[in-house]
Amino acid sequence: MSRFVLSRNFLLVWIGQMLSGIGSKLSSFALGLWVLRTTGSTTQFAITFIVTALPAIFAAPWAGALVDRWDRRTILMVCDVAAMTLMASLALLLSTGQLAVWHVYAVAATASLLETFRKPAFLASVPLLVPAQHLPRANGLVHSGEAAASICGPLLAGFLVSAIDFKGVLLIDASTFAVGIVTLLLVTIPRAPASTGAAPESVLREAVIGWRYVHGRPGLLGLLKVYGYNHFVFAIASVLIAPLLLSFSTPERVGMQYAISGCGLLLGGLAMTMSGGPKKRINGVLVFSMLGGVFLAAHGLHPTFLLVAVAGFVLFTMLPAIDASNNSLWQSKVPPQLLGRCFAIQDLVLNVAMAIGYCLAGPLSDYVFGPALLENGWLADSVGSVIGVGPGRGIGLMFVLLGVSMSLVALWAYGVPAIRRIDELEDVAAAEEKNQIIAEPSY
Repeated sequence: MSRFVLSRNFLLVWIGQMLSGIGSKLSSFALGLWVLRTTGSTTQFAITFIVTALPAIFAAPWAGALVDRWDRRTILMVCDVAAMTLMASLALLLSTGQLAVWHVYAVAATASLLETFRKPAFLASVPLLVPAQHLPRANGLVHSGEAAASICGPLLAGFLVSAIDFKGVLLIDASTFAVGIVTLLLVTIPRAPASTGAAPESVLREAVIGWRYVHGRPGLLGLLKVYGYNHFVFAIASVLIAPLLLSFSTPERVGMQYAISGCGLLLGGLAMTMSGGPKKRINGVLVFSMLGGVFLAAHGLHPTFLLVAVAGFVLFTMLPAIDASNNSLWQSKVPPQLLGRCFAIQDLVLNVAMAIGYCLAGPLSDYVFGPALLENGWLADSVGSVIGVGPGRGIGLMFVLLGVSMSLVALWAYGVPAIRRIDELEDVAAAEEKNQIIAEPSY
């Protein structure tokens, strides 16, 4: 049995964070329903997404520097304690009839701020808990936990809101954070080695050091561009998938397609955990990005539920390989004392890319591609003869273009030697071992 399987500290941390993630998805889904039921306003519901995105964009660089400066186990515990307190407070306000929409906005923003610290602290802790050769497997397991949270959270929320009430859902979420706290009390996460030879810098300067480290390494910077573009594409697709399906199917099938894709995500994460993924981790990012683009484009080729369901399932089985390979490269090529900052920089880029995608999806669909593929649209006689015309076909064309562009960006990255050969860079663990051998006296 491998050391990865027997890594008690990693498994306990993973279990606690997975349960906390399920609770967070559960409560966020339930609170969204509460806002919709209370206000009847889609706009006020959409504001919850906006207030969630802003802290992640503005706080990420400082959060990364603090993650590298502070003890990561303590950060995870503080985040879980604070999140548990937030959910319990909302439950109290709800039980006394004093809960207002602005309370939900405030909690959503605060929870997002906590996540800005929690995620890089967790990912930066993985290489401190798992041997370097098992990082792809560990990251596959991390992604499986995220997939389980994405599947179980909304499903449980829909059931529990009907079976008990909103207050009960919030208390269940608080209890999942309590479990996360207990698991953290049972483990030890080694501290990252401190930087040597320099006086402590300000938090802002430390954040800049992290960016300079990434910017000075073309392979990592190129990897960040590919990963960021993937998230930009998926942000647009995530907004448009429901309108695409509703143009030729039913709301029930929309939910079914979400579940099918979630199962693909879970299966892909488990496969990554069992196999360890491609030996060259850059292939895990670029090859599966190219293939993923093909199946993303397939969503828009013909308005049939079977095609979208199959394409979505296959696409989502590939995402864990992309994410786990990407995270493993960062964890093995970046020194532990800089890893929190680098993951925070990655989160910053991803959140900005996704925010741009969210903003562009609606206008492009409503004012550009949608009208172009109506009966008398300017693309009806050309593109329309291939993928059809009518409601939803403009969104279908957007899926085709997004998928093709995703594949082309990955193909471009293969033509850049610094990105293609990033696996050949010396791993941090190997470099530290070499330095230790050099530093030892010989007799």
